[in-house]
Amino acid sequence: MSDRIHSLSGYMYEYQKSVQDPESFWSRIADSFHWRKKWDKVVDWNFETPDVKWFVNGKLNITENILDRHLYTRGDQAAIIWEPNDPEEEHITLTYKELHAKVCQFANAIKAKGVGKGDRVIIYMPMVPEAAIAMLACARIGAIHSIVFAGFSANALSDRINDCKAKMVITADGNFRGNKQIPVKEVVDEALKNCDSVESTIVLKRTGQDIQMTSGLDIWWHDAIEGVSTENKAEEMDSEDMLFILYTSGSTGQPKGVVHTCGGYMIYTAYSFQNVFQYNQGDVYWCTADVGWITGHSYIVYGPLLAGATSIMFEGVPTFPDAGRFWAICDKHQVNQFYTAPTAIRALQAYGTEPIEPYKLDSLKVLGSVGEPINEEAWHWYHDHVGKGKCPIVDTWWQTETGGIMVSPLAGITPTKPAYATLPLPGIQLVILDNEGNELKGNSVEGNLCIKFPWPSMLRTTYGDHDRCKQTYFSTFPNHYFTGDGVKRDEDGYYRILGRVDDVINVSGHRMGTAEVENAINEHPKVIESAVVGYPHDIKGQGIYAFVICDMDGRTEEGLTKEIKETVNKIIGPIARPDKIQIVPGLPKTRSGKIMRRILRKIASGDGDNLGDISTLFNPEVVEAIKEGASH
Repeated sequence: MSDRIHSLSGYMYEYQKSVQDPESFWSRIADSFHWRKKWDKVVDWNFETPDVKWFVNGKLNITENILDRHLYTRGDQAAIIWEPNDPEEEHITLTYKELHAKVCQFANAIKAKGVGKGDRVIIYMPMVPEAAIAMLACARIGAIHSIVFAGFSANALSDRINDCKAKMVITADGNFRGNKQIPVKEVVDEALKNCDSVESTIVLKRTGQDIQMTSGLDIWWHDAIEGVSTENKAEEMDSEDMLFILYTSGSTGQPKGVVHTCGGYMIYTAYSFQNVFQYNQGDVYWCTADVGWITGHSYIVYGPLLAGATSIMFEGVPTFPDAGRFWAICDKHQVNQFYTAPTAIRALQAYGTEPIEPYKLDSLKVLGSVGEPINEEAWHWYHDHVGKGKCPIVDTWWQTETGGIMVSPLAGITPTKPAYATLPLPGIQLVILDNEGNELKGNSVEGNLCIKFPWPSMLRTTYGDHDRCKQTYFSTFPNHYFTGDGVKRDEDGYYRILGRVDDVINVSGHRMGTAEVENAINEHPKVIESAVVGYPHDIKGQGIYAFVICDMDGRTEEGLTKEIKETVNKIIGPIARPDKIQIVPGLPKTRSGKIMRRILRKIASGDGDNLGDISTLFNPEVVEAIKEGASH
């Protein structure tokens, strides 16, 4: 791709062009991709309904741009390098040629099982190359993939299968994670008891553990591809056909399926990858995310492979077999761009610099941070000890709904400032609005982060419920996409993301709706009512603090809180398990019955002496009791 920005003045120029004439700007970038038919119109949009279309009536297949167009120029180059959980196990390298053959073969295999254009396929897999192959095989035949992180519970999985009425589930027998072996197929079996849309399940043999295989439903991956051709003509897709659904936590209990489409998502992920990371041909790039999150979709698979990059996939965890694992992999594969989450950095920081010392890390050119704003202390540790003071840090802000990175330094081009995401990418028209919806212009302002003009990779709807998309993202501030985040623009015009302003908690970079966690807690028979808030957590950024009213019935607090945690674990998964549970006599409420979470947030954060006027509460006396029982 030739659309690389090379200097700060180049960025300023491109940004101005992208705002003054977005159609010419994006048309020029889209021109460098392979289209079966060019678009009739670059963009057609309305934020009221909302209805957004990019590259209208353009025809393409995203996998032709990932695989077929690279075959002659870089067929023998590594596309994916897979590093297993156990460092003693051999890593696997798939060239573009090999990846192409495997994707075509698996596409033929799922087609033979009756999956076709428009069908939904759930992928619930460990971090293995087959997860990427399954994604691309779906895209190849026009099936819509929906990846569910393989740490979610059977309940959470069945909710997602039922919401999109998936026809097929692709999974594995189990998953190696650190020194644990996790049963994956068992969770799928449990989930499928409550699902009637699934016609077949393809199971990859990864751990070799004993599993139940149901005749007529389950087939092993190796059996499904045996003797199947490695040639496949990609399905022609419309630019606005669905590419994938990715479920994200909402502020109501039901997860919502964010929909991304083929054309715009392709253009934006490739463009943003190329520019943010300043990727050069021949570099080795590593994003440590899981493909179950949007980061894995956009910046392990789609963005890097569209740009013809070499992308590393890692099955394990940062601390196994020891806290030097990330750095060992960086040296082993001579990683040039390294992209991880602040949670991982803080967890490794807790081990000190000793685990880093045996490693050179001299191949690193760019460090990246994703999932939540990185705090200053972690930024400096990352910069000084991992980057040896010479690697720019790209602190990227974006969301599942935005599809790609929106605000970030361009590596080595934008001067950085710890804890600041700095400046928007070309094409991203940010505005800061006050609570009344008035735009706050100029610098040194703080308010709600909104976007006033569409960008190619933005969500198009929430699956099966367009009104929810409208209510969540487009109704708070009319004619604007509302991110749900607070933001500050400093005296230099740099953006600092201040975190959520709605009822969503950011745990280790993964958004959890408070309502979803509360609903799970309330499933426990002894729970009368609960309220969940986020509080500052040294490692995760935000932890989950639950205030719970219970019918104690002679039970001990310790026993009951343990059971409540297990309930959440079973319903959502370990990621949503509260860090702290406080049994309380009541919850602070307004006279209309609304829980005052602002008060609970302050108590959870250790700021209980600074609550302001609570006399207007329906039950102000309960606040003292909660403060006395708070754990810090």
